[in-house]
Order: sequence, then structure tokens, then C-alpha cells
Amino acid sequence: MKDQNCAYCMNNELVDAFGIKICDLSVSQVYLFKEQSHKGRVIVAHKEHVSELVDLTDEGRNAYFADIAKVAAALHKLFQPKKINYGAYGDTGKHLHFHLVPKYEDDSFEWGGTFAMNPDRKHLSAEEYTELIEKIKKEL
Repeated sequence: MKDQNCAYCMNNELVDAFGIKICDLSVSQVYLFKEQSHKGRVIVAHKEHVSELVDLTDEGRNAYFADIAKVAAALHKLFQPKKINYGAYGDTGKHLHFHLVPKYEDDSFEWGGTFAMNPDRKHLSAEEYTELIEKIKKEL
């Protein structure tokens, strides 16, 4: 079931405010996070409007984590981060999604700490977003 007020369910201007859809995977949708202080930051949102991991069957949860692992592998291959931080919040949206945030040791911004939800430090041009999306899509 879709929630008419949910950015991920509706995939409209609500999600456009912070992300750009990259592609669909088996049980998830992948979005490039527009704020790119951490190059390659994406969101992997479940296709169904579920709030918690416990709302999924074992098979559904395993498929969702397989999608997350696939995206993480692509980010590691493309950008060679020292670490990827994974964040699943959704206190207000209540739609299961993970932020995958590549962290780079040579970039002092937030290395060794929790990533900011939206630091509003680095936005790209339309061409740069397109290029980044195509690179990630090709790896997926």
C-alpha cells in the first residue's frame, strides 16, 4: 500500500527536494542524495511502505539487505571510500530506507563522527548529477 504523503511512495516533488532517482532494484529504489558532501551518498528505500525491518518477512528482509549490499559494493568500487556509514532513521516519514554515506579519511569533514542529515555544503550542477547517476547506475 502506498502512503499519499510519503516521498518514497509517491516519488514526486517530495523526494525531489532531497534526492534524484537512480534506479529500481529487486525490492528497493535507489536515490542519489542531492547534498554531496560525501561523494556518492545515496538512499536505498524499500519499494513497499513499511516502517520497520520487523515488518518484513525473513525473505523480504534478506532481499532488502541484498539490495543494500549491492549498492554498497558499487559505491566501494566507484569511489573507494575508507568506510560507508549506514543510517536508518525515518522517525517522521516511517518508510524504511537506509542512507549509505561514503566516508573518506583524507576528507576531514565528519571523518570519525556521525554524518549530518543535510549539511547543505555541496550541491552539484545538473550535468554533474547526471554523470554521477550514470556511473552508479552502470555499476548496478
